[in-house]
Amino acid sequence: MVRRAALPAQREQLAEWESALVASRLPVAGLDGPRPKARLVLAAPLSTGILGEAELADLWLTERLPRWRVREALAAGMPIGHALVDLYDVWLGEPPLPGRVIASVYRATLSAPNGLSRIAAAAEALLAADTLPRQRRKGESAVSYDLRPFLVSIEVMAGPEGEAVLRMTLRHDPARGVGRPDETLAALGEALGGTPLQPETLVREELVLAEPPAPDLPTPRGPRRQPAPRSSSDALPRPPRQGGR
Repeated sequence: MVRRAALPAQREQLAEWESALVASRLPVAGLDGPRPKARLVLAAPLSTGILGEAELADLWLTERLPRWRVREALAAGMPIGHALVDLYDVWLGEPPLPGRVIASVYRATLSAPNGLSRIAAAAEALLAADTLPRQRRKGESAVSYDLRPFLVSIEVMAGPEGEAVLRMTLRHDPARGVGRPDETLAALGEALGGTPLQPETLVREELVLAEPPAPDLPTPRGPRRQPAPRSSSDALPRPPRQGGR
């Protein structure tokens, strides 16, 4: 698990990670091939301009090493703006992280000239709506979509200095895509009768994972054999053997 504080694009992030993994001298899968490419997969891409506090990634090693050794090797050369938080030894048969992410939790901090209660009312209105038709740019064209299925929750709280703190849980859907915090803030701004809200800080603080499926147990082939009936003598204690164990 990593904490990301830098803001490079995804391709640059992966390039920085690959350089760090080569320098770590860990037995990373893929680096021993004719075209070395580290087998590292980020759980969910993080858009440029958004900070990450608890990002997740899958890393495959060709040897099983103690966690302390992997930790020391990675911590010595993390990409700029990253800090290693924790490591987990994962069963190889477990589903990869990208397929298990079902939601992202974002924290946006913004000044509250409209008043905290008005922002909270606008958030409640979005969650109460049946549909939230919107359009977003994709290349040179506009794509219509419904924002509402992506909204799981929006919490509005007061910060220590009177600012508004929004905690948005946005769904990931394998067919429809992912909920975007900028689109959510834009919809909130329009509900307030103005322009999209511009946060002072925007952080993805958590990735929500689905529980891995339980392994299938083998199905018995045929009826179970009933235990043989015990005689009355079987219930009696046997005399100790002489010698041996």
